Amino acid sequence: MIVIHHNPECGTSRNVLAIIEDAGFQPKVINYLTEGWTKSQLLGLFAAANLTPREALRTTKSPASELGLLDSNVSDETILENMLQYPVLVNRPIVCSPKGVKLCRPSEAVLDLLDNWPAGPYFKEDGQQIIDLAGNRVEGSQS
Repeated sequence: MIVIHHNPECGTSRNVLAIIEDAGFQPKVINYLTEGWTKSQLLGLFAAANLTPREALRTTKSPASELGLLDSNVSDETILENMLQYPVLVNRPIVCSPKGVKLCRPSEAVLDLLDNWPAGPYFKEDGQQIIDLAGNRVEGSQS
């Protein structure tokens, strides 16, 4: 089973969901902005993805700066507590699959979590090609 912690307003998140679905999977989609997070859920996701709360903090288009969370002296615990109060502070999308858990930015990072990929050629929402006609990852896209 594949789970995506998704924000439908985010282009990267939409790209990742499309890649997963176009590869033939039916993921469980969790809109974390409406469902929110639990502390144990975030800690588990971050541990599995080898991320700290600071590394998972969305620093743009979020209230991170206004909340003073960008200061290097702010503890991971403080960041985590704010993420619980303001779910938008968690960078997205986070994808869980049998192959692991990953913050999929850029969106083609999700390919590392899939057993099969969409048929090529495959392009992201912005027109960038990530899979060629032969089904290989296009040079320059993340691995």
